[in-house]
Amino acid sequence: MCVLSFMLAATPVSIAAQGASSEQANNSDSATIGTDTATERLTRLLADLSTFRADVRQLITESSGGVLEESDILFMLKRPHGFYWETLSPFPELIVTNGDTLWNYQPDLLQLSIEDWNPDESELAAQLLGGETAAIAEEYDIEAVQVATNDWEFVLRPLDQASLYQRVVLYFVDDLLESILLINTNGQRTLWEFFNRQVNEPIADTTFNFTAPDDDFLDVIDNRADNTHETDQL
Repeated sequence: MCVLSFMLAATPVSIAAQGASSEQANNSDSATIGTDTATERLTRLLADLSTFRADVRQLITESSGGVLEESDILFMLKRPHGFYWETLSPFPELIVTNGDTLWNYQPDLLQLSIEDWNPDESELAAQLLGGETAAIAEEYDIEAVQVATNDWEFVLRPLDQASLYQRVVLYFVDDLLESILLINTNGQRTLWEFFNRQVNEPIADTTFNFTAPDDDFLDVIDNRADNTHETDQL
């Protein structure tokens, strides 16, 4: 999932600064807790989400700070495996799964890819938003910094030196996810800021199923193990 390699009043610069703040041990207003407790706290914060809907601003920057991409995204989550990630601009794309099948629809390219969904092989961001903290804790050292009474910053550092990421930072305000910052080993940064958040509001199961448009020019690439399904029955 190329997008998953998931705004507010805060600007991208300020959120990035928040992500770096956890490494400043001399910050007297913050309290750092141990890895085990940090994992438990992150688990509790994410476990409270049965459904989550938000508008997302994605900002990808290179190591020098130059902007590579800025996107507007609609994101919806429904536990245990409902995941919806629709890029609205600048280039439309939809990635959605119901827990069994993964659809990737790119209308500009007239292409639809279909795959079997395996949550164990999903990207880190999907695991985080899906609350798979136990699996994450096996691969990352997790540090939690209490920034304010109900504001927390979590810094994840990979245990494997060959990891794609140098670190990942999650920021919660009033115990609600506000941003995720992924820093690659090559210095590239991907920032997601969540706004207009709706927590535990009803979301129909049909949201996480995709019906292919009736278009003779649509290129359907079906990589499922059982690819005998008819496109118009998706």
